[in-house]
Amino acid sequence: MGAVGVGAWYISEVARRPIWGGPVTLGQKATFIVKSILSPRWPARVFYGWWVVAATCVINALGGGVYFYGFTVFFLPLSRDLGLSRAATSLVFSLSRAEGAVEGPAAGYLIDRFGPRAMVMVGVVVMGVGYVLLSRVNGFVAFLLVYLGLISIAFNGGFSAATMAAVNNWFVRRRGLAMGISISAFGLGGALVTPLLAVGILYLGWRTTAALAGIVLMVVVVPVARLVHRSPESIGLRPDGDLTDAASSSRSGAVASDVSEEFTVREALRTPAYWVLAVGTMLRTGVLGTMVVHFVPIMVWRGVSEPTGAFLLAIMAFLSIPLRIALGWLGDKWSRPMMIAGGMALGVLALLLLQGASSLWQLWAFVAVLSVVDALSPLNWAIVGDFFGRRNFATLRGILGLVYSWGMVALPVVAGAIFDRTSSYTMAIWIFVGVMGAGAITFALLRRPRVPSRRSA
Repeated sequence: MGAVGVGAWYISEVARRPIWGGPVTLGQKATFIVKSILSPRWPARVFYGWWVVAATCVINALGGGVYFYGFTVFFLPLSRDLGLSRAATSLVFSLSRAEGAVEGPAAGYLIDRFGPRAMVMVGVVVMGVGYVLLSRVNGFVAFLLVYLGLISIAFNGGFSAATMAAVNNWFVRRRGLAMGISISAFGLGGALVTPLLAVGILYLGWRTTAALAGIVLMVVVVPVARLVHRSPESIGLRPDGDLTDAASSSRSGAVASDVSEEFTVREALRTPAYWVLAVGTMLRTGVLGTMVVHFVPIMVWRGVSEPTGAFLLAIMAFLSIPLRIALGWLGDKWSRPMMIAGGMALGVLALLLLQGASSLWQLWAFVAVLSVVDALSPLNWAIVGDFFGRRNFATLRGILGLVYSWGMVALPVVAGAIFDRTSSYTMAIWIFVGVMGAGAITFALLRRPRVPSRRSA
């Protein structure tokens, strides 16, 4: 149902219901409408899981635009103001990923235990306060403490991990499409929020822009997070909107699934597929995360201005939006591991284009091809749900972080150190080519694990 259809349906429903019983103020009507919109049963003809996806889109767009894509916009002005080398500035980002690796299992357990909504609300408040405090730092130690102690820890536990767990809980057959739509919002944030940050830094300075970003995060995300119910069973529904006897639905809030399709955490950790997936994810996210962190500096190295570099990053993020949705939809029909392998092979091509780029059109070609790699994440995380089920998704994804985060820990520092020593990213890009190629081979070898014998019996 489109937005116009939903609006028409809702107006007709409000008009025909005998709810007022006498004169009523405009404020009372507005309050009724807002409360009805926040109800998990509005409207009945639209599966509520899609409203969960819509809410996660808003959360991911703001969080991803400010934190993930936004770091590269703050990179040069912050390093100049604080007198930091590129390696030192990259180190902060790398340590945040190391922190995410250590934090991941605990955050995943808390998401599975208390639900995604609680984690999002706590995370955005801590992250918002962190960006306000970031605007006040005057040295490397203070920068390190604020970014790691507040911003990073909040994002790792309260944003992408929580929103993906929510979507995974609400969908099975349409998991790829739903995750594709939700994760595509990170690209929307990169396309819309990151240029706004660049403009803010240009006219207001990076400190004022950081403080405003933190305030906007808290004001917008906290009310939107109310829409994120932890599972369809918690409100008497079934995944994908399938019909079922209400008596058979769990109302405790726990995720109820076909036990034969579920792995316990211990069972999943004993499968080779889990660790092959972890290594492949490390190779993919390590290169992609490093390219995002160093994107603007790399573009400046290639002869374009900082605003143009930020614009090219926004274009890459924008292109990833339809690509994530399309790849997510195709992943529900084709082999997700083989699609990721093919996408990473294209990543090798993108890096080779960057290595030989001598004109703006070649940089445009690089951005267009790299956007395919940026769009692979829905497939990557849908594989976790496909292979191991819904019940322990966040915990298993968090434990994966103990492996895959180290790619984003090491490679940004390596790239920064290479540039500090050689004034060039050439050697770093050749390293990325090898890492991306190894990742393509790893995903091509990935196979679904067998259901544990005691469950199949």
